Amino acid sequence: MPEALPSSGESIPSRPAGEATPPPAPVSPPSILATETRPIDLTTALRLAGVQNPDLNVARQRVLESVAQRQLAAARFLPSINPGMNYDSHAGNLQQGNGNILSVNRSSVYVGAGSSAVGSGTVTIPGVFLGGNLAVGVFNYLESRQLVHQREFENVAVRNQVFLRVTLSYSELLRAEARHAVALQNRDEARGIARLTRDYAETGQGRMADANRAATELQRREAFLKQVEAEILASSARLCEVLNLDPSVRLHPTDAFVVPHPLVPDPIPVSELLALGLLQRPELGAQRASIIQGLLALENARVLPFSPTIYLGFSAGGFGGGSNLVRPILGGFGGRTDFDAAAYWTIRNLGVGNVALIRGANANLQVRRFEQLEVLNLVREQIAEAYAKTHARYAQIETNESAVESGLLSFTQDLTRIRYRSRDVLPIELLDSFRLLAQARLDYVDAIVDYDRAQFELYVALGQPPADTLARPVPVGGVSPSGVTAENPRVTGPARTGNVPPPAGR
Repeated sequence: MPEALPSSGESIPSRPAGEATPPPAPVSPPSILATETRPIDLTTALRLAGVQNPDLNVARQRVLESVAQRQLAAARFLPSINPGMNYDSHAGNLQQGNGNILSVNRSSVYVGAGSSAVGSGTVTIPGVFLGGNLAVGVFNYLESRQLVHQREFENVAVRNQVFLRVTLSYSELLRAEARHAVALQNRDEARGIARLTRDYAETGQGRMADANRAATELQRREAFLKQVEAEILASSARLCEVLNLDPSVRLHPTDAFVVPHPLVPDPIPVSELLALGLLQRPELGAQRASIIQGLLALENARVLPFSPTIYLGFSAGGFGGGSNLVRPILGGFGGRTDFDAAAYWTIRNLGVGNVALIRGANANLQVRRFEQLEVLNLVREQIAEAYAKTHARYAQIETNESAVESGLLSFTQDLTRIRYRSRDVLPIELLDSFRLLAQARLDYVDAIVDYDRAQFELYVALGQPPADTLARPVPVGGVSPSGVTAENPRVTGPARTGNVPPPAGR
């Protein structure tokens, strides 16, 4: 940290007569941040997202819906039971098979398993019924199983995306808090520079223009501080939206510092990561299940003309009736049973309909295969892009850390020379060193947060593989991208901070 800037109470010669009065010290505007906050860490945020996130809950309900559809498809192999009754009454002419016309007033009653038993025909609505096309029933069940697999993979994919949204939103909140801490430090140092240049202008050792420039810089730092406060509120609201919380609640991360979080070991080459992602990504698993479902639909269309439609019906109950020709009009009750079995094959529209079904199922299968290729290209692009980002952001961390160290050294040296009233330096020259240092601090924070974001994106792009699939032996000799060697186990990469501590997150 730089040495304390001199206060206005130090002994400084009087300002020469006739000089303009320096600008007064500006008053800081009140903060727009609420004093009441809710602490939160990444683990708690992920746990809340797993319970309250709407997208994740919708994906879970779709899995349950597909399971219900699979149960329904399996239940079609079981017969349906239709208990019921019917009453039939007829009055007027009827024609016999030989053409004779009879004037008949008749009635019949049926009670039991089934319904619509009239006259000498079988029960129209059987009591126990099983029917349908065999191929359609079998393939519908097999397709429903693949639909369940597809929905389960999609649920995992949504969970991964929710994980990514939560981590990125939390990272942005952490970035805003760190930038706020840096902005406060920069504002306080700008205030000291403004006071120093104003004192020099009052004693005639400095120019009034220098004091005005320093005051302008202080005002810019005050404005930037309000901008960062707005970023904190916006980041908190975005995280609340992901967690399904009240956006009026201001969330505050419990992390004390912004530090790099390497999730994927650097020694793994990108080709190996691509192969791992193709095995782990749930989107590709969902596409594989979709293709199997399309193959089953195509096979169903092909065997449909050769698959019979069966009809099995059984009814049992009490039946009775009579007419004006056979007394009594309503009597002769007794038990009756009916069993019906039928099977037939259907060639739709002289075969043209079956050919159209096969062509449509084949086209649908090709669409699913092209969709799989599209997802495959997207997965590979996401992995390669995230891999490149992690290495680029990694290099930026160390570069910006060096910039902070050199900027802090320059700022401290200029401040020391001014404190000892060196004649070859003026307070305004301290302003240039301060601007470079202030920007380097912000760039350092952004580099670390961007590196963490890239690591999260790469981890999700790989399908969140288990830790044992990412484990690699420690390299022997040579320096890995993480800066650790077998001979020199000291971390020299993002975890090394030298004389500059990581920017505070609170």
